Amino acid sequence: MRKSQAFIAGIDLGGTSVKVIVADGRNKILASNKKKTDAGSNPKTLINEIASLVERTVADAGIKALSAVSIGAPGTIDMAQGVVDEAPNLGWRNVPLAAWLKSRLKVPVVVNNDVNIGVIGEHAMGAGERVSELAGVFVGTGIGGGLIWGGELYEGSHGWAGEIGHIVLLADGPVCGCGRRGCAEALASRTAMERDVREAVKDGRKSAVTSIMRERKKDRMTSSVIQAALAQNDPVMKEVIERAEYYLGILIANIVNALDPERVVIGGGIAERLGEDFVGPIRKTAAEYFLHPQAIKRVKIVKGALGDEAGPLGAVVLARKRLRRL
Repeated sequence: MRKSQAFIAGIDLGGTSVKVIVADGRNKILASNKKKTDAGSNPKTLINEIASLVERTVADAGIKALSAVSIGAPGTIDMAQGVVDEAPNLGWRNVPLAAWLKSRLKVPVVVNNDVNIGVIGEHAMGAGERVSELAGVFVGTGIGGGLIWGGELYEGSHGWAGEIGHIVLLADGPVCGCGRRGCAEALASRTAMERDVREAVKDGRKSAVTSIMRERKKDRMTSSVIQAALAQNDPVMKEVIERAEYYLGILIANIVNALDPERVVIGGGIAERLGEDFVGPIRKTAAEYFLHPQAIKRVKIVKGALGDEAGPLGAVVLARKRLRRL
């Protein structure tokens, strides 16, 4: 079998869920599975659960073997060693993700940041196709970013590029998961929105969010909960999401002013659920802060096109490039 025809498993490990796909040589998805991330479990236990999910997906795909496994994980990653240096949303530090997966699955393992692979997926097969310079902003449990420059993932001189969620927007703002104050993630992630809703309710304001979570047996304010609360015209949820959209607009304006990409793709569960109702206000605020007025027409700010398949597909694309270099 030629390397270009290799079967590859792509994995997106997020703070909320893990999704695994198996794709053929044309990046066609043959099978997929998804499970909730047990973020509080021991790292090795979670990695073994991921390996089991890969094995199940391989069986569902009806193939005998994989040529590689590629995984995107949250946090800061040592790509060369396949180690998760730090992932606050998972409580991980110095976890040898590639080595542990390889010992279980017996195939080469590629590790990168979860948002990097999402951006690679959108660039290769989604909203960023045929664009040479692209910035991705993915809003979920945290806020992650990724950069495509000259058609390739830009990792920086030390592999640290793309930490868009930790651009400081409010120096004395809320404490972020990274331990610093006022990061975009601390102001506009889904975790930040939930914190703000809970604080409003604690202060005596009425919100449908808590009742919706109880009815749906959710322990977190998921994207579907946000959508349901907005459909009920919940004033607290409206206020909180408008504030998050405002900060995301400023964040994207900073990215555009500093880097001048051709396109900015907004991904993640909230963007997927709410679509233009979420992206439109962000685009409007960003335009107000652009340094160059021409950017309003020349820089496209769009919703991601691949949904939760962006990450796994991007992982497959990345692994295929690595295989071709061998």
